[in-house]
Amino acid sequence: MMPERHISADEVIARCRLLAKHTDVAGETTRLFLSPAARDVHQDLLGWMEAAGMTVRVDAAGNLRGFYAAAIEDAPRLMIASHLDTVPNAGAFDGVLGVVLGVAVIEELRGERLPFAIEVVGFSEEEGVRFGKPFLGSLALMGKLDAETLARTDRGGVSITNALRTFGLDPERLEDAQFAPETFAYLEFHIEQGPVLESVDRSLGVVDAIAGQTRLQLIFTGQANHAGTTPMRLRHDALAAAAHWIVEVEQYALCHDGLVATVGRIDASPGAVNVIAGEVTVSLDVRHARNEVRHTAVAALLSRAEFAAVSRGVRVAATKMHEQAAVPMDVELVERLLSAARFAGYPTERMTSGAGHDAMIVAELVPSVMLFLRSPGGLSHHPDEAVLPQDVEAALATAMVFIKTLRDRDDAAVG
Repeated sequence: MMPERHISADEVIARCRLLAKHTDVAGETTRLFLSPAARDVHQDLLGWMEAAGMTVRVDAAGNLRGFYAAAIEDAPRLMIASHLDTVPNAGAFDGVLGVVLGVAVIEELRGERLPFAIEVVGFSEEEGVRFGKPFLGSLALMGKLDAETLARTDRGGVSITNALRTFGLDPERLEDAQFAPETFAYLEFHIEQGPVLESVDRSLGVVDAIAGQTRLQLIFTGQANHAGTTPMRLRHDALAAAAHWIVEVEQYALCHDGLVATVGRIDASPGAVNVIAGEVTVSLDVRHARNEVRHTAVAALLSRAEFAAVSRGVRVAATKMHEQAAVPMDVELVERLLSAARFAGYPTERMTSGAGHDAMIVAELVPSVMLFLRSPGGLSHHPDEAVLPQDVEAALATAMVFIKTLRDRDDAAVG
């Protein structure tokens, strides 16, 4: 039997749903970087953090930071964090659940002081919606909000610098947003945002790597012509070449474990029902936990695009739009979290995250690990996004065992 919780899973879920009511758009959950709704979320979380015995501040990048002191001064620090912003018309749990669970961990300690401090951080921005650049909150934590980034503007022409000032923050003090050098580990709770855990009937997954990403744009150029008067064998159909290649993309990914490859956008020109497409622009998104596998896949898929084009008398050109290396999680923390889940009674999957998360930014300088919670229906970035109470209980129980292993490690080091 699991120990009685100071805060129930139902209360954690209720808090997330309460925060979802703070929105920039009535009737849905849309909460962008440094909006009035973000301030309302800060107020609710501040109350819960202070009631749990934390001191709270908002740093110069708009990150909400609750600090739970250790038994001694100048102690090492564990960071538990996730983001507070959303995509348009979002659900109630993406990002926010990780922060609410962080507060719940502190509440579960019931005033006990550990040999290390815990900092719970609600990152101000992760989704990249307002300014077209993601991870602003965690980039600030890492000291990577450069002048070029700060000059970016939203659709209203407001720069990040001016948005910070409007929110009552001082962009000249961004150094104060950087992580404390005594931070020795980073833990992020997050809904999976996919169907894997549900497919194997698991509450939790321990992330051992965040997949690298390559995004490209390909343009197939053929010859537009009359659909009724041009024989099939004499056509230079850009759309037929693109369609041939899209099927090749799917087949290649199916044959390589852990690889995902997606063509998510197609624009055909001139786009008339009675005209053979003369030019087609398509996207390609390739992801894998190992960079070399991803690079090999991209090269192979570009070669197949060339074959699909040449076989139809069409040309193809590719442009790289985005490149993100895979980010491994810390091996020791992954093993500790897996062991903690097993000890708490929850068989757990080791898995790769196909989506990007703040952990991939923080991991460059701080040993990091992520704990996924099952997403019912594999659904996320959607109003029907959900989480199960038993999975929240599993995550909280696992986290408390994980913290105990860290505490015992620090006690042994002192001894």
